[in-house]
Amino acid sequence: MIVVTGATGGLGSATVEHLLKRVPADQIGVSVRDPAKAQHFADRGVRVRQGSYENPGDSFTGAEQVLLISGNDPAADLVSLHKRAIEAAVEAGARRIIYTSQHGAAPDNPYGPSDLHLATEAILGDSGAAWTALRNGAYGPLDQVLGPWQQTGQIAQPEDGPVPYTDRAEIAEATAALLAGGRSVDGPVTLAAPTAVTFDDFARIASELTGRTINRVVLDDEQWVAEQIASGVPEQAARFMLTWYQATRAGFFAESGPLLAELLGREPRTVADRIAETV
Repeated sequence: MIVVTGATGGLGSATVEHLLKRVPADQIGVSVRDPAKAQHFADRGVRVRQGSYENPGDSFTGAEQVLLISGNDPAADLVSLHKRAIEAAVEAGARRIIYTSQHGAAPDNPYGPSDLHLATEAILGDSGAAWTALRNGAYGPLDQVLGPWQQTGQIAQPEDGPVPYTDRAEIAEATAALLAGGRSVDGPVTLAAPTAVTFDDFARIASELTGRTINRVVLDDEQWVAEQIASGVPEQAARFMLTWYQATRAGFFAESGPLLAELLGREPRTVADRIAETV
């Protein structure tokens, strides 16, 4: 059985949907905080059990593989919670744990979550189970990344660097293919679109697609933070996000690799494909 945690979230839910196209429903289980929110899976034959990283309960029972989707609560001790879930999965007999890690995880990466992902990968390495850490490329909606460029005619963000922005739907599809297929991938591996782009590239692509001139405006770090605060973003959150821009321009997210295309069996969508859908 394949057990997916966080199966009512965006990535987890999409991964289960793709698994249902590949394996019988009775070979899929989900571990969720609120089983009522996963009733649509239960109705299709998926085993639904209540479980959390704090208290996995019996949600991993019978699992051969577990997809451990990383937590995202900034107030929680996520490393400890991940450790508890990993121990529970191993105790239940899981032979492989697949973990959603972070693209560009490295000890000196200024982007804060890098440290928790590296710590979780280390726990996986000591767990005794086979493991895979999918270092997923940035897969947030492009409008969140670029800001209101269609209204303003400009991409006004801090200085950046190359990033292989990746479609979350394709991350989910590839993850399901890995879980359901016969291929084993060990340790950390990059799962990201094949081409890294900058905001300059986005502005050029958007200009070509719209027939308008879309300008790239580089904001000073502190100016950007001040504008975020003025728009209602807490300062701590703004400064946290600033570390992501700092990491991009230091090259931490520039790497890509062939795995996403291999698992999909096709070339992933480009940023031009994704922008074209919005114009």
